[in-house]
Amino acid sequence: MLDLQQVSSFLAVVRAGSFVGAAEATGLSKAAVSRHVAELEESLGVRLLHRTTRRLSLTDDGQRFHARANELAAAMEELEAETASRGGEAMGLLRINAPTTFGNLHLAPLWPRFTAANPKVSLDITLNDRLVDLVDEGYDLAIRITNMASSQLVSRQLATTRIVLCASPGYLALHGTPTQPQELAKHQVLAYRYWSGGDDWRFDGPGGAVTVRVNPRIRTNSGDTCRAAALEDQGIVLQPDFLVGDDLNRGTLVELMPQYRSVELGIHAVYPSRKHLPMKTRRLVDFLVQSFERPAWQAH
Repeated sequence: MLDLQQVSSFLAVVRAGSFVGAAEATGLSKAAVSRHVAELEESLGVRLLHRTTRRLSLTDDGQRFHARANELAAAMEELEAETASRGGEAMGLLRINAPTTFGNLHLAPLWPRFTAANPKVSLDITLNDRLVDLVDEGYDLAIRITNMASSQLVSRQLATTRIVLCASPGYLALHGTPTQPQELAKHQVLAYRYWSGGDDWRFDGPGGAVTVRVNPRIRTNSGDTCRAAALEDQGIVLQPDFLVGDDLNRGTLVELMPQYRSVELGIHAVYPSRKHLPMKTRRLVDFLVQSFERPAWQAH
């Protein structure tokens, strides 16, 4: 069975990048931290760290163990916070930030249910597509639609959304239906300003990755504006299925080149820290996770 103190010391070493730094962070002696890591390696029968006089680095086994150990540490922190707050009542103000379109379409209907179930919690909700700083701007929680791999924030994935290339039948009747990504360079496109790739639209197809530089007819910071213009036969859009899913099901928009896929993004609830998480925030996160178990845009 794993010794949690040994695992904790190992994680501290990786975070600090040295045994000395880990000792300072944990309040243990350098010798104790070193012993814990050595005992952990011995019990596992693998080397977790490459040690040189100048630096430490994870072995392949160490990388795999580190990923799972982080999950274990996170679960232990959540258990500790849950136990400490068990029986506590959710109360107070929750400041929430969310993307505009997703907030209006899929979050707005949920807030009355949440406040009805938690009558001592009040909500202050801001919708914008700007990447806010939760700590500096005083938000308790934010909804982000992105790849969270490099984030330092704590996150719970609520759902996923697929980015879909589509246009109206009217536009396609006038301008033709593209069959290869390179053809998009000659079409009217309606571009979302905050798209991570800018005017370079990337797809994964049968032959691998393909990138094309588009020339937007309309550029906007609003996905709703892109959708509205597409429905009026004004061009091709690259938008999430949580926005255009109903249009695709009705046939008012048509998916193009389905063999060439854009990205799939996670929809996350993010907050600054697991430690001492207030009951009001915990209740909201659990409520959102439950609410998006079967996302409406994936129902068809």
